[in-house]
Amino acid sequence: MHGNAVGTPKLPDTVLYGVSYYSEYAPVDRVEQDARMMKEAGINVVRIAESTWGTLERSEGVFDFTHVDRMLAAFQKEGIKVIVGTPTYAIPTWLAREHPNVLVVRPNGRAQYGHRQNMDITDPDFRRAAERVIIKLIEHVKDNPAVIGYQVDNETKAYFTSGPNVQAAFVAHMRKKFPDLEKLNMAFGLDYWSNRINDWADFPSVNGSINASMSNAFADFQRGLVTEYLTWQADLVRSRARPDQFITQNFDLGWKDYSYGVQPEVNHWEAAKPLDIAGVDIYHPSQDKLTGADIAFGGDLTRSLRNGQNYLVMETEAQGFPEWTPYPGQLRLQAFSHLASGANMVGYWHWATTANGIETYWRGLLSQDYLPNEVYAEVKTVGADLQRLGPKLVNLRKKNQVAVYVSNTAQAGFDAFKVHSEGKTLSYNEAMRPYYDALYRMNVEADILSPSSTVPLSNYKLIVVPSLYAASDAEIAKLNAYAKAGGHVVYTFRSGFADEHTKVRYAVQPGAISEAAGISYHQFTNPVNVTLDGNPFGVGKEDNKARWWMEFVTPTTAKVEARYKHPSWPAYAAVTRNTYGSGEVAYVGFMPSDAVIEKIVAEHVKRAGIELPKVRFPLIIRGGTSQEGRQVRYLLNYSAKPQRMTYGYGNGTDLLSGQAVKRGQSFELKPWGVSIIEEN
Repeated sequence: MHGNAVGTPKLPDTVLYGVSYYSEYAPVDRVEQDARMMKEAGINVVRIAESTWGTLERSEGVFDFTHVDRMLAAFQKEGIKVIVGTPTYAIPTWLAREHPNVLVVRPNGRAQYGHRQNMDITDPDFRRAAERVIIKLIEHVKDNPAVIGYQVDNETKAYFTSGPNVQAAFVAHMRKKFPDLEKLNMAFGLDYWSNRINDWADFPSVNGSINASMSNAFADFQRGLVTEYLTWQADLVRSRARPDQFITQNFDLGWKDYSYGVQPEVNHWEAAKPLDIAGVDIYHPSQDKLTGADIAFGGDLTRSLRNGQNYLVMETEAQGFPEWTPYPGQLRLQAFSHLASGANMVGYWHWATTANGIETYWRGLLSQDYLPNEVYAEVKTVGADLQRLGPKLVNLRKKNQVAVYVSNTAQAGFDAFKVHSEGKTLSYNEAMRPYYDALYRMNVEADILSPSSTVPLSNYKLIVVPSLYAASDAEIAKLNAYAKAGGHVVYTFRSGFADEHTKVRYAVQPGAISEAAGISYHQFTNPVNVTLDGNPFGVGKEDNKARWWMEFVTPTTAKVEARYKHPSWPAYAAVTRNTYGSGEVAYVGFMPSDAVIEKIVAEHVKRAGIELPKVRFPLIIRGGTSQEGRQVRYLLNYSAKPQRMTYGYGNGTDLLSGQAVKRGQSFELKPWGVSIIEEN
């Protein structure tokens, strides 16, 4: 472990390889046996306690740390480190009975007891109970040498809390933000349908709002509640923990059957500020659907939360859902893929599958029999490699030339008016991810920026800005100034359309982007049977179509890269690029196919002066600089077939096999294979 100074939290100086563990769930008393099996597999860290408040505190103020003590003793004996979670995301039955007001009130009414995350994180009775259990737990475990850090809460969100107490707090928040009520009415367009507020006492519940400006302001307020709550917990823990113990959180991403995009309910960039290191869970398709793109996106986003700091994967799948049971070799590939994005920890959820409850078929590393299996055998190979290589692979530093710019405000605005076309619905994340995925497939690594990022935009040669639907004038001015000073920006459709209050700009679209992009438009539609004239990107017939959304773009100073073709529409511009100051601004006025997106992104990577790698998916190459100052590259084969490449980097050594690798040599990766090359 290492820290910045004496008395500061110590972060990993080797890769942490771990599991979540709950002896409370085990069918028999076997904690010592499990600890020995973990040790044999190379597991060096375990996360405990975040789910079992009802076991720790059997009734109000009556604590039982038997399970915690047994786990700590067993893991300490085996030399396994422990991250202790505050158990506040799943409240005990007695708390719901004694204080039913702690159950969250959502727009559809008060939550029933049963599901986790069913509490109002602002409720005073919940806070008092949470503070009590946090203090008791931290004071009980903090002096145990096995405990290296704490996770505050888990996958925290506001859980759509919107009861009278939260509505009153929101009104107070809005009064500070808009002391002049008339300005609020104007900014939010509240004259519509007589929604005008003439007196603060008339401020209605937001739950019934038909005004996206009001609804999205409330969503932003709810995101702020999450940041405040996590800051409160982090302060509680930090004031009682040992100075060398770190604080993290297990963030979860926007979900689309797996971890997919920007989380709409949390501003992760703000919520990460009170932490010492960010943590995340990343779940993804497996078997033939395993591409690594979701691992990479989740990692790049989490690494970007604290301006490039390495991060912890608190949860990922070992087996997971039945359809996620990995093919032989995939678990190794997945583990090293997390490290390739800058993870300092890979932790599986969880050690052994539960026999009861809603997650009975979300399987851990072991199945319900708790016996070694094929996944356990493969984990042992990863554990053995990390015992040897962990100090070399930890703290990988990246210096990327490309960034993807995302925004909770833009997401809320876009999703308030989702694109509906031909019976399908397009969300913000679905409009954004294809641009990231195109970069991933061509092996161009990217950071993920947001309006809360403090990293200078000038650090990047290219910034891709998908569907920045709602943004302030200042935010757009910052992006445009970056371009004018020599940067390269690619905006996509619906960008600049509304201001930060989700109010459509009183201007020719795309508003403040118009001058920088050298374009304007007045109309848009959902395209049907619209193609790109002349197939400018050289793709197949099906991929040469405009889909979802189509803006009737007219260039002013921009050069047209592609035009629409339709018998009834004029040949409006579809893709443009414009010289702006010393830089360049491109605009994509529709939702292209993935094949066209890849062509557009590749062109602008090159135009930004970035060398486009020759190796492409399913061969993925990701890397950075080790803490020893050496270049390290992960070669990842996301294919069931062997893949051959010409190694085009400096001479080095494959850390996994120990074999020398020379520049220019032919190199083969086996199916689902991994090599890690450290340059000499």
